[in-house]
Amino acid sequence: MLFWSVLSSGLLLLFVAPAPGYAQGNYLLAPNDLVAVTVFQEDDLATKSRVGNDGTISVPLIGTVKVGGKSVDEAAQIIRSRLAKGYLVNPQVNVGVEEFAKRLVTVLGEVQKGGTFEFPNQGPLDLLQAIGLAGGYSKVANPGKIVVKRRVDGKETVLLVNGKALAAKAGAERFEVFPGDTITVAQSIF
Repeated sequence: MLFWSVLSSGLLLLFVAPAPGYAQGNYLLAPNDLVAVTVFQEDDLATKSRVGNDGTISVPLIGTVKVGGKSVDEAAQIIRSRLAKGYLVNPQVNVGVEEFAKRLVTVLGEVQKGGTFEFPNQGPLDLLQAIGLAGGYSKVANPGKIVVKRRVDGKETVLLVNGKALAAKAGAERFEVFPGDTITVAQSIF
């Protein structure tokens, strides 16, 4: 998309916005993202590839490239440096996400409507927002006892979080939820 603005001096400024669906440079690529790779003035090298579960994509000339867990900008730099080694002089590489992988979180226990929810946008999601996706706490919930299960390096990790303290502290550090997390809100004991 093209946007323009006229300054008081009469100078015309043009702004180019990224195409819909394209991620900002700090978005971390994940398995099942559909990635488009283009190289300036090298139409034969343009490709679309889905990030595999191993975090790799296939790029013409250089083959398999590990981009999973890398930002869009880092992925472009990796591809650029590999193309510069014996293939092209100063390649200009652009990497964009055309389709984001579904990012899901499961919220169970004492919430209004437990289940699995898709992240509402491609940005971060914190614990209180995830509970909000599930309709908030039920009447018998104990917000002080929330269990978050997540896989870290192939191992299940259990984290105990005090949601009551998170909500009470103004400016408190957020507890970020990651795709695949399972959140369980405990029941209060009267």
